[in-house]
Order: sequence, then C-alpha cells, then structure tokens
Amino acid sequence: MARVNHKKVKQLIQEKRGRITDQEFFISRLLSHHFEDMAAAQTKRYGASRRVRVRLLWQPDNTDLAYTDNLHITINAGNPAITEFPTREERYQMVLGLFAHELGHCLYTDFLAQQSYRNALSICRWYPGKPALTRVLDVKNEREFWEYAKEDPQNLVLLGRIAHEVCNVLEDAAMENRVLERFPGTLGQALDFVRAWQWREMPTVTQLKEREAQGTPMFYCLLQLFLSYGKFGELKYGEEPLNEEHIQTVFELLPLLDDDLRATSGKNRWNTVNCILIRCWEHVREYLEALKRRYEEKKASGGTGSVFSQLEEELSTLVGGSTRGEGVTAPVSEESEEPSLPQPEKREMTRVLALSTEGESLGVGAGGSAGKQKISPEETGRMPLVETDQVSEPLGGGIEVNRDYLPELSNTVEAEMERLLDAMAEKSVCQELEQDRLSELNQEAQAISYGDIHKGVPVRVNRMTEVPPEMVTQYNAIAGPLLAISKQLQKSLLRQLRDRQRGGKQTGLLMGRRLDAHALCRGDGKVFTKNALPSQPPEMAVGLLLDESGSMASCDRATYARASAIILYDFCQALRVPVMVYGHSTGGSGVELYSYSEFDAIDREDKYRLVDISARGSNRDGAALRYVAERLSPRPEELKLLILGSDGQPADTGYYGTAAEEDLRGIQQEYRRKGILFIAAAIGDDKEDIERIYGDSFLDITDLNQLPVKLTQVVKRFLRA
Repeated sequence: MARVNHKKVKQLIQEKRGRITDQEFFISRLLSHHFEDMAAAQTKRYGASRRVRVRLLWQPDNTDLAYTDNLHITINAGNPAITEFPTREERYQMVLGLFAHELGHCLYTDFLAQQSYRNALSICRWYPGKPALTRVLDVKNEREFWEYAKEDPQNLVLLGRIAHEVCNVLEDAAMENRVLERFPGTLGQALDFVRAWQWREMPTVTQLKEREAQGTPMFYCLLQLFLSYGKFGELKYGEEPLNEEHIQTVFELLPLLDDDLRATSGKNRWNTVNCILIRCWEHVREYLEALKRRYEEKKASGGTGSVFSQLEEELSTLVGGSTRGEGVTAPVSEESEEPSLPQPEKREMTRVLALSTEGESLGVGAGGSAGKQKISPEETGRMPLVETDQVSEPLGGGIEVNRDYLPELSNTVEAEMERLLDAMAEKSVCQELEQDRLSELNQEAQAISYGDIHKGVPVRVNRMTEVPPEMVTQYNAIAGPLLAISKQLQKSLLRQLRDRQRGGKQTGLLMGRRLDAHALCRGDGKVFTKNALPSQPPEMAVGLLLDESGSMASCDRATYARASAIILYDFCQALRVPVMVYGHSTGGSGVELYSYSEFDAIDREDKYRLVDISARGSNRDGAALRYVAERLSPRPEELKLLILGSDGQPADTGYYGTAAEEDLRGIQQEYRRKGILFIAAAIGDDKEDIERIYGDSFLDITDLNQLPVKLTQVVKRFLRA
C-alpha cells in the first residue's frame, strides 16, 4: 500500500472544509462531543459525576428550539430562529448560547423540588408551605383557587401546568443570571448573544394588548412581561402609559420578582410561584376558562388533541422562555452567597418608574374595576413623586429599541468555530482515506497466494473507518496504568540510545587496551578505557498478530492481549518505531483479519481501535500469518520483527493437526529468508505444541500478568542490540 501523502491530505482537508454545509456542521458528532466536553468541565468543577449528553438536530419544521431533562440537552439547529441569521458564525453563537442556557438548567435547576410541588398540588396542598397572604384580597383569591382546583380534576392538572410555566419564567431568569456570573467567557458571551436576540424579539406591551384584542388572555401577556423583567430588568412599554394595567401589575410584583432572583433554593422559587398565582388569580382563572372554551370550540369543529396539549402549545410561544424536561436530580451544591441582581441600573430605573406611578396603581387582580389605590398619610419611606423629564418620558410613548443590535462575535468563539470546522474537515477526509485504505488492504489480501491448504478460503480485512466515541471513552478508562508501564520501559532504553548516539570515552572498564592512570589509585581494577564511536540504533518495524479465537475469552486472555497491544503500540510510537497490529479469527465467510494499527497513520486514532481486540471465532493461523508477513516484508527498515500471540494450535475446518503445523513452519522458514524475525508468544495450555511449531522463536508466557511487559521487552531487546 502506498505511503500516506500528508501534503495531499492537507489539500484535501482545505477543499473539504469549504464544502461543509450548515447541516453537516451543526449535527456533527464532533460538535456534540465538543459540547459534552464543555459540560463535563463545568459539572466537574462542582464535583458532579454525571455526564451530560448533547443531541443536535436539524428539523426546520419542528418548533422546538432547545430543551433538557437534566441528563440530556437537545438543540434543534435547523430551527428558523437560528437559520435566519446571515452568517455561520452568528448561527454558531446561537447554538452555543442555547447550549449554555440548557447547561445552566442541568447545573442549577432543582428538579426534585419541581416533583415535590407536583405531588403536593395533586392532594391540594401548597409546597413548600402556604404563601404569605398580605392583603384581604389574597385570602379571597386563595379560597377561590382551591375551590376551582377541587371542582374538576382537569382544573387541577391545568393549574399544575400554569404553576410549572410560572416557575419556568422565574427559573430562566435566575438561572441565566448565575450562568453569566460564573461563566463570563465563551459560554457567557454566547448566552448574551441569544439574550440580545430574545430582547429584540420580545413584544411590547402595546403589541401584547393587540394580541389580547384578538383573544390572547391577559395572564399569558403577564407571563411575557415577568420574563422580560426577570431577564433584562425592564419592560418594552410600547405606546402605553406607565399606569396601564399590565404594567402596574408587574410593578406591584417587582419586590417579589427581585427576591426570587436572589434566592438560592428551589423551595424559595416555588414560594414565589404560589404568591404570583394568588396575587394574579383573577387573570389565571380567566386564562384557563378561555382556554377550555377555545378547546371546546376546536373540538366541535373536528379538532383533535386535548386542552392540556393546547395549553402546552400556547405557552411554548413565549419569547425568551424555555421548556424544562422532567428531571430527577437536585442542583449542584454551591456556595450559599446570595447572587447579585442582573442589570442593576435597568432594574433601578424600572423601580423608579414604578414608584412614580404608585399612587395611580390599578391594583393587581382588580381587573380594572377596583379603582385607583390611594397612598395613605401614614405611609412613609417612599420616594417623593417629583416630576422630571427623565421619569415622565415613557408616558408619552416608549423606549426606543435598536432591532439591528447584536453583540460582536468574540475572537475566542470565532477561533473555536474555525478549529471545529478544521477538525470536521480532517475527520471527513480521514474517513474517506480510511475507506480507500480498506479497499486497498482487501485488494492486497486477494492478491496473495496462501497455498493449497487455504485454497477456496476467502480472506477479508476489517477496519473501522471511524472510531465511535464509546471506544475513546473505554480507552481512556483503561489506558492510564498501561501507559505508565510503557513509559517505565521507555525510560532506561531512551537513556541507552542517547548514549549510543553521542558516543565518547568509556571509563571504569576491567579489561581493555588503554590504561587510565588516574584510576590506578582506586585499587578496584577498573583502570581501562575505550573510545565508543557514535552509532544509531537499528531501524526497526514491528508487526503484532493476535489470536482472536473463541478460546481467548478463557482466563481473560483477550484482555491481556488487548493490554499488550496498547503498551506495545505506545512504546513503539514513543520511539518512532513503525508498528502494525492485527487480529485474526474465522467465521462463516472465511478468514477475518482485523486491522487495528497500520504503519502509516491517517487519523491518529489507531490507539482507540485497539480497544476492539476481542475473542471471536476459530483460528486459521497460516493465512493470517502470511498476510501480515507480506505486509511487513517490503518495509525498508533493517530489522523486521513479527510477534505472534496465541493461546493454542490452529483449529479451523480443514485446517488442524500436522498439516496446519507444516504450513506454519513453511511460512516461518520462507519469511526468515526474507529477513523477518519471528517471536511466538504462547499464552494458553498448548505451549508445547506452539514450541514444537516455532522452535527457537517460542516465548513462554506462563503468567498472563507478564504478557504485556514481556512482549514489549522483546522489542526493547532488539533495539538495544
């Protein structure tokens, strides 16, 4: 097989990079794995052991944008909200920002508290406790709340979903604040990018009222305003005056919303939910009754679904919100320090505006019919109502919004995306080249003459063109101690090789032609010296062929063989010794060869392929041995070493006993004449038979624990020679 032309590979990578589509990029396993690594880094920081998985979709017709169940994050990169951005960099910022948001839920959202609330509500009880009822109207609203819940089981389910959505709104705001505080780098910048888009898309109060005129209930509009204030500290007033009912409802709840943003417990958040449900009960009931009416009308006209699904559909249209899944875990443990409020300047301005109209409030839950609240003479401590241009400005219209504003892309994120594109292009090219290599390997296998004893027996080469992530995980789990052994074996050899390369004068010898007069006084007899000329260690190529017959499953032989391959591969790589690792067995279709490592690396993932070494079928050693010897024979290195690892005699249909042994001896003798050295490591019960076949090439491995070290020491011995 032709050597890999790395210059050509680089050219192919550049060409491939320019052809990568958005869909290919955003649903690639490389990108999702990158996000998973980022998630792992953040969960590890809190001592959490769970691995968050990321699933990337491309479904333009799916309205879902992003969601999580605390263990899995799903992002629909094909959603028009993402694809509408003109550049790939901006689209990547959106996907990364959505990932940051959902990761925030995985880290900070108390899913257990959510389940506790649902359980308590099902038996008509408050969780974590009864809300504080500070007004006479609150007492009345609470009584009506439970009367409504008990009159129809459906009502109780709908109230639970409303409560869940209120909690979503509060949680999104508080969680994003924590993400922005704790991850101000790449993740925080990407989340800010998403938030800028959300603010641009959020409707004004005027637009919300226009929706109301078309049938959208007021409580839906209030949820949108709660979300706006929670995330951004301000409202988009539109053309509405500050004493408008929606605005006043939010203004009166500002202290409650601010307290929730500072809360560090999921229980506190559900207390806030309960207070909002009670304070806004009139609007909540109006919403649910309107929802049931619309559902009945839809059902009468032949529509399908349920009132519950209709509620889900409506709530999913909130701009800037997210849908949390049904998680089963608690949030990560954090310091108990109270978080600061996000956008403090904007929140202060909103509070000033609220105080400026406090005497003209319409009253929460009054439905506009309770009249204006008066400030009693006994009340103190309030900001005096002073007319200023700054405060009164919104009364005449609204706050100007720059809809074209988006934060600048950070160099870090841009560089990160460029790196991912390069890696993706490289991976794609490597897969194509590996596929070509596999075809070449099989062509070579067909061109070899295996002898009459193997006539009619097909030989097939198997090689993974792409290493699955699971194998990378398995390798990382087992490789640590094995690589330590490799490093220890390298240590002494590298020192010896450096000494040989340097040459120089050797002193302290017991025999020699030159006397070192200075050493005579020591009296130990080591008084001779000699000059050692610089020399290079012999160039070597190594082939490792492992038996993968079914009997290798016994006594963990396959496990030790796998460990040996990992150590030997790392050892050779460190010393720049070309190494090839193959496994062999037979199945229904003939001889199966498994290419784990090739002399010329393409994708640098051969070490992960070694994890697949396993016990499989029978063994037809002669065909496999000849194939590997043929691959090793044309190598330019001075020394060619072929190591066989087997637990027994050949055993396959028509291939066993004396005939099989003679075939193996003939192959050994033939390739010895071509300069190949054989080492046959016996790791099973048939040691005597293997010694009889391979003679002085036999290596007895009685203790399987010594197999990895002994095989590597064989290579070490020849390098030292």
